[in-house]
Amino acid sequence: MGGWTDAKTITVPERLRGYPGVAFGGYVAGVLAGRVTGRVAGGVAGGMAEGAVGVPGRVAEGAVPVPGRMAEEALQVPGRVAEGAVRVDFRRPVPTATAVTFAETPEGGSALMDGELLLAAALPAVWEAGELPAVPSWEEATVAAEAYRAAPPEGQVDCFGCGLHRTPDTGLRLHCGRVAGRDVVATAWTPGPELGTPAGLLPYELVWGALDCPGNAAGRLLDGRPAGAVTAALTGRLLRPVPVGAGLVSYAWMRESAPRKYRVGTALATAAGELCAVGEALWVVPRAA
Repeated sequence: MGGWTDAKTITVPERLRGYPGVAFGGYVAGVLAGRVTGRVAGGVAGGMAEGAVGVPGRVAEGAVPVPGRMAEEALQVPGRVAEGAVRVDFRRPVPTATAVTFAETPEGGSALMDGELLLAAALPAVWEAGELPAVPSWEEATVAAEAYRAAPPEGQVDCFGCGLHRTPDTGLRLHCGRVAGRDVVATAWTPGPELGTPAGLLPYELVWGALDCPGNAAGRLLDGRPAGAVTAALTGRLLRPVPVGAGLVSYAWMRESAPRKYRVGTALATAAGELCAVGEALWVVPRAA
């Protein structure tokens, strides 16, 4: 299998939740980004979501880009568009266990709709020059993850990305803690074979998922934000295939802070420090009821 999926709808199963009844944002972002870049969403053994199947395609070649500050509408780099970069904006929660519809946009993007309501939309993105912090070592990320598990945040939920009770075959286990002596959060994790494609790779949309939850941890641990913040936008670029069964490091850092929102940089690397994906996210703290 390969190429574009011709699915018109997708039903995200409850096991792929972020908050209860709400689809994991990183997964949703990866599904939409895959349609923009020409990759296929899905491809996990046993099927990730109904209506989206396939296997990851070739990653873009060339120099590794690094994300800079993201403007409200797009990353601006004069005269250069980073190949393969996509921005996904979330307008409303995407429900689990409910069929929602794909819609292509005139700008070359892809959207998810619930009837006439826009849930999320993806467009090709432009990257601005910037520098990433050094990748935390496997040892540093392991210690940070153990610190998270020893004192998890209040209100912690059974998220596919960072839930404490997930196994390596049922979730990503992105348990990010602060790296000692640095303004960075990180986790060491190893995806299990049940999350992989028949080729033994982490599916495209789950690589995007690895760029999501670390941003929440960065807001909490580096900027004093509550655990209930939500992803409003996620921009990412995948750099190389990611195998399952091998150690990975996800990490994040603060870029901007405002009263009800903040921006983070985020990245995924191998245990040896090779970058696999880079991203930037806007997180928003919901207003009190």
